[in-house]
Amino acid sequence: MTDTTDSHLADLIEWLEIPSISSDSRRREDVHRAAQWLLEKFQSAGLKTELIPTDGFPLIYAETPAPSCGDGEGAAHNHKIALVYGHYDVQPPEPLDLWTNPPFEPTIRDGKIYARGATDDKGQVLTHVLAVCESLKNGGSLPLQIKFLIEGEEEVGSGNLETHLPRLAEQLACDVVVVSDSSQYGPGRPAITCGLRGIATYELFVQGPKMDLHSGSFGGAVANPAIALCHLMSSMVDADGRIAVAGFYDDVLPIPDVERDAWKSLGSDDQQFAKNVGAKELAGETGYTTDERRWARPSFDINGLTSGHQGEGVKTVLPSKALAKFSFRLVPGQDPAKITEQTRSHLAKHCPPGVTFELKPDHGAGAMLADANSPFAQAASQAIEQAFGVAPVMIREGGSIPILATFQEVLRCDVLLLGWGQNDDAAHSPDEKFSIDDFHRGIQASAALWQLLG
Repeated sequence: MTDTTDSHLADLIEWLEIPSISSDSRRREDVHRAAQWLLEKFQSAGLKTELIPTDGFPLIYAETPAPSCGDGEGAAHNHKIALVYGHYDVQPPEPLDLWTNPPFEPTIRDGKIYARGATDDKGQVLTHVLAVCESLKNGGSLPLQIKFLIEGEEEVGSGNLETHLPRLAEQLACDVVVVSDSSQYGPGRPAITCGLRGIATYELFVQGPKMDLHSGSFGGAVANPAIALCHLMSSMVDADGRIAVAGFYDDVLPIPDVERDAWKSLGSDDQQFAKNVGAKELAGETGYTTDERRWARPSFDINGLTSGHQGEGVKTVLPSKALAKFSFRLVPGQDPAKITEQTRSHLAKHCPPGVTFELKPDHGAGAMLADANSPFAQAASQAIEQAFGVAPVMIREGGSIPILATFQEVLRCDVLLLGWGQNDDAAHSPDEKFSIDDFHRGIQASAALWQLLG
């Protein structure tokens, strides 16, 4: 490695050591510390910076100087502006016993760096930060203006950014938003992501008797909330993998044939895909390929179940309550608010006697589509080919970045999704990782992109 790449990796390790878990109230100081680390990185490179307070964690804003037109003071300027968006908060690391090394002690093995936040999103967003800082070193300049908006609440729904965005619209005005918080299609197969699924998340509480009961004395006579919860969750999906909520598919837009044909040509290997994630075989909605199901069809998942005795050993109780956390991934045309009402009606229809339920919506966002043929996408394709040695493919991604659809609406701009990670990087899971080579290639691609866009 060169001195520069060593320095870049050292920066990544230092930032990953900060446990900036936005959903954990015990880590509030750490989340603020991660924000301050980034702010100082921008300041050390000479960018104009601002820490924007919110009711939660701050937004970090930075901008490079606007390029000079050479026409004298007061001359009209006509230059491109790119806004880089990302986040410095991370997911909780539990279960800790499944990590090979502690999640906030970054460890390098087999050319990859393992730590919470390595690929989601500290490692990926840092590629753009470092590319710009290097370009400005020793009095350097850029042929366009680059703005950064890095938040600390993406993993909990971006609620405060959503609130502040209209007020910040003039400050954030840009031609394109650039985001690296997704994946390549596969090893050695970089990608530009042209669409993301939306999301709707919930907690479902099922209440039975006023207290836990002896299962011998009351089992068979009193409704068991845990069993009722299982019935409710099972009712959400039919045997063909379709979501069974009435009206759920009414607004789903079909996948364009041009995209279906392009995705089939990618040569997806279902057996290898299953092997990569440690599954015996794949499952899902019938009539669609794996890529179609995970990129452009809705899905339902139970994210957590809790009821009764959770400690060591057996305790024969009939629990008084049960809880499920679940979510839908949504596709273009679907409205999270409408999905919530349809779900509430479905649960009311299928709730077993003897228990009551409460549905608590959490956060939701619509799906996002970008123009795969825009000049920005063409420039990104050239930049990626320069850095990775191969042209990128055009894909969609099954994950959600809730704020991007709002960016499109409020800022009236295009979006570039350039993922440097891999599908098996274990984002949100134990042993999250990021390829060090892809980290450095991402920096190179970012630097090339700014020149091409300018």
